[in-house]
Amino acid sequence: MAARSVGLLTRLPLCSQRPAQVPRPAFRLLSCPGTVAADVRSEEQPPDCRKAGERGSEDKAPKKRFSEVQKERREQAQRTVLIHCPSKISEKKFLKYLSQHGPINNHFFYESFGLYAVVEFCQKDSINSLKNETHTPCLDTEAVIPFKSRFFNLKLKHQSNRISEPLCTQSSSQSPPSSKKLFELLNYAESMDDQLNTLLKAFQLTEENIKLRYLTCSLIEDIAAAYFPSCVVWPFGSSVNSFGKLGCDLDMFLDLDEIEKCDVHKNVGNFLMEFQVKNVPSGRIATQKILSVIGECLDHFGPGCVGVQKILNARCPLVRFSHQASGFQCDLTTNNRIALKSSELLYIYGSLDSRVRALVFSLRFWARAHSLTSSIPGAWITNFSLTVMVIFFLQRRSPPILPTLDSLKSLADAEDRCVIEGSNCTFIQDLNKIKPSGNTETLELLLKEFFEYFGNFSFNKNSINIRQGKEQNKPDSSPLHIQNPFEPSLNISKNVSQSQLQKLVDLARESAWILQQEDRHQPSPSSKRPWGLTTLLIPTAGSKFLPKKKRKKPVSERVKSLLESIKDNSPESSTNTDGKTAMS
Repeated sequence: MAARSVGLLTRLPLCSQRPAQVPRPAFRLLSCPGTVAADVRSEEQPPDCRKAGERGSEDKAPKKRFSEVQKERREQAQRTVLIHCPSKISEKKFLKYLSQHGPINNHFFYESFGLYAVVEFCQKDSINSLKNETHTPCLDTEAVIPFKSRFFNLKLKHQSNRISEPLCTQSSSQSPPSSKKLFELLNYAESMDDQLNTLLKAFQLTEENIKLRYLTCSLIEDIAAAYFPSCVVWPFGSSVNSFGKLGCDLDMFLDLDEIEKCDVHKNVGNFLMEFQVKNVPSGRIATQKILSVIGECLDHFGPGCVGVQKILNARCPLVRFSHQASGFQCDLTTNNRIALKSSELLYIYGSLDSRVRALVFSLRFWARAHSLTSSIPGAWITNFSLTVMVIFFLQRRSPPILPTLDSLKSLADAEDRCVIEGSNCTFIQDLNKIKPSGNTETLELLLKEFFEYFGNFSFNKNSINIRQGKEQNKPDSSPLHIQNPFEPSLNISKNVSQSQLQKLVDLARESAWILQQEDRHQPSPSSKRPWGLTTLLIPTAGSKFLPKKKRKKPVSERVKSLLESIKDNSPESSTNTDGKTAMS
């Protein structure tokens, strides 16, 4: 299973292999899922377990609801263990040993702070069997806390179990490609559409990375369940909304409402039995107390949880920590159901049309390359705001590529009804009931017109509203106003300063001009000259393509005059209805 020279690996299903294309997250994949487990798996394996590893006609299958994906992934994680392994180990002997506790459905190895194995059993009972055979370590100089989780440490009794070679003949970094390698990949693409899709494949979360995220949530859930049985820890945000990139943080939501659901209709007869509970003045204080205790447990009892910070006075109280084994930076919150619903909405938009994710990934990369976004909180536009701008732009196409939120609400039925803290968060959850768009525009055209549209958007008087999919008068004086989809009174881009907004507008206009110039050149794989998307990802790309006499002018003035000349010479620039082209 050798990787290509560019150092990228693809996801491998159980007992199958495909050409290498997709890179890995911030750890090294050393063994592919199920390649040896299939050899040691017993013939009496349950039929449903064998089907779990098979793939076929995946694209033809109906699209799954967000809730279905969440529940399936969580159930999968509950049958999975994380094992810290010796640096060199016989993979076949390792899997044969674990198979004594039950058939293995899937597995993979990776390197983070050492060598780790993620092993998914076919039944949850296999984990109990493994736990019964596992010992609590004894140390000579230190004491241990006997916390029994699904995070194990494997040691070798005999040196014969060691091997002299690594697990794979050739291993590859699972980090995203370097800037140099990415530009090389983009330069050798056949078209701009191919470039956008190449960037998406290079940075999207891999199957193994997604499994590890759900497993990490499941391990944290085991700790919280000591205090709140039947609680659930759900991942939300970039990890599940289909727009997450390799290396993104893991946002977790401690769902205590599941406990209340279990208690409904529990009592029968003439009596009602209730638990004795502590009372506190407000829900916020209750959230702070719960997270404070969970944070203490993670710090003192959670294997692999380091750098625990309890940030309880934030607008949304949270516990921040690093999960050392997985390499994820984690934020744990509770009482944050609207954020989970927002993740579901983005998941739906990302699943409706294949162009959406490719466009969002490329624009996020473009924004980060020009310091429009940052991992540090400040006056910058956020990835979420930028994604909502893309959705709004695609709603404004003719015909629309994405439906408005009100359209999704109109398709909803009784089971889709959702009200969270007084906010109506109702929209259809069944993706198969949403009519596909008849729009056939290319990614290249959409990218160009995104820059033209927002390079000339009237931010001084209009706001962005994906609920109705149309421009509206701004209700306040914020430089950039993007209405919160579920809480219309809130502006999700209130933090953006006027200077940062102007920078966005200037760069959008300059990028539109660069892409217009690119139309005159055909891509040449033999040439090292940047072209297409690559020219937009170089921070100083604009200046070297402009005439020297115009370099001294401000970017906004320079590009505005260029856009005016393009407008005069381009027949496509004459229309500005339905958001197709909005040249001013």
